[in-house]
Amino acid sequence: MKTLSYLFRHNRIGLLGGVLVLLFLLVALFPDLVAPHDPVAMFPTARMAPPGGEFPLGTDRYGRDILSRIAYGARISFETGVLSVLVAGILGSALGLLAGYFRGATDYLIMRVMDTIFAFPALLLAITIAAVMGAGLRSVVIAIGIIYMPIFARVARAPTLSVKEQEFVTAAIATGASVPRILLRHIFPNVVTSIIVQMTLSLSGAIVVEAALSFLGLGTIPPAPSLGSMLSEARAFMELAPWTALYPGLALAAMILGINLFGDALRDLLDPRQRSGEMP
Repeated sequence: MKTLSYLFRHNRIGLLGGVLVLLFLLVALFPDLVAPHDPVAMFPTARMAPPGGEFPLGTDRYGRDILSRIAYGARISFETGVLSVLVAGILGSALGLLAGYFRGATDYLIMRVMDTIFAFPALLLAITIAAVMGAGLRSVVIAIGIIYMPIFARVARAPTLSVKEQEFVTAAIATGASVPRILLRHIFPNVVTSIIVQMTLSLSGAIVVEAALSFLGLGTIPPAPSLGSMLSEARAFMELAPWTALYPGLALAAMILGINLFGDALRDLLDPRQRSGEMP
């Protein structure tokens, strides 16, 4: 298996994705180093100010600095995306392990529930859940966690079916090992690679869903910054002040692109069976 450093030295697209992810991660962790102003501070005399000078990316209709709001919005996007993917990964993987291990009625019941959730359009289901629970990041995390849970259940179930037939698992069962011990000590280490890859690939989708919910007013509660809510607020001023929509949109696109490219490279490293092609 290629080492991480070798892979990224020979996969320039993956390296680009890694750089983008690292850049946005640093901005998310240390937004004060990038943001010249408080993200909710208003400057009435500088409303709709074009990029330049005190406001490098301009201001919005309330006179709030767009660069500062993008920096803090990136933090919210990463935080929400990571938490929701963790929720989906933990719950979905646990259900997938149980379904693959017990099979029979347990497998049928769990996977039919997962199929039912999976049958709904992801964004529509997320909107419904967030609308019922009310606006806020907690609702967004739960909604995204639910819609991505079936993916992790399938990812965990498939290799569990194969690993359970291995001799070391059969030996553990014969010696009277408990089910939790068999799942955690013998089966989970053999399926965790696929779960990690899926978490990376799902993160970009989770960030997009968070932005969509915030765009619709079901995510971050104003005046807290969010890339989705910034795009929503900028709709009415795109001709008058295009920078209010351009820069948040570019930031969101670059973040998603970086995560996807990095996820593809990580998949090539951790799952050789799914390689997209030989590295040049």
